[in-house]
Amino acid sequence: MRRMSFTLVVLPVLLLAGCRLDMHVQPRFNPMAKSDFFADQRSARLPVEGTVARGQLHEDTYFYTGKIGNNAGDYLPFPVSDEVLHRGRERFNVFCAPCHSRLGDGNGFIPQRGFPRKPPSFHIERLRKAPLGYFYDVISNGFGIMPDYASQIPPRDRWCIIAYLRTLQLSQNAASSDVPAGQSVPSVPPAFRGDPGSGATLPVIVEPSPNAMNGAEMKQEPK
Repeated sequence: MRRMSFTLVVLPVLLLAGCRLDMHVQPRFNPMAKSDFFADQRSARLPVEGTVARGQLHEDTYFYTGKIGNNAGDYLPFPVSDEVLHRGRERFNVFCAPCHSRLGDGNGFIPQRGFPRKPPSFHIERLRKAPLGYFYDVISNGFGIMPDYASQIPPRDRWCIIAYLRTLQLSQNAASSDVPAGQSVPSVPPAFRGDPGSGATLPVIVEPSPNAMNGAEMKQEPK
């Protein structure tokens, strides 16, 4: 009975240990490892000819390259909306502002702290006239000492950044004739409820009333 009990306890443990070892030490190849199974002795195989991996069928060439043939295009592949501009501003402030600054004048924190080359301002005539596809290509493939951001910024976000970049260029180079009728110049500054915030807290902005754009008092939101 003791032998039988011992066998019934130990045998499942050994079987389970064996299965666990097989699952942890599975047959596999390290990247770029040699394989005697294939004639070219390469373990890594090319995709089957004529096939495309899921999610990599880039049928809209302009959306994924910013080019029409060999030339940079100058239009966005989707309509511009408030959502697009808000997304572009957020991504711009994350990836671009450290070097280019939030105004796009090339005075970001990194150049101010001794980076050897200052980025050009987006507000110079050459870049104000550059087609949108040019900026898409630079974000995707890099330029000079600027690295590419293809692996960090998805294609749609790149276009959102470019849409927001155009608004920055307009804001820094607008004329009085570009201001809509009834818009005060300068715009009414935002009003804050209570403490305007610190580095650890965000300010609470009071929404303007419909007449605020004409210089009227700001309407207090209900608490």
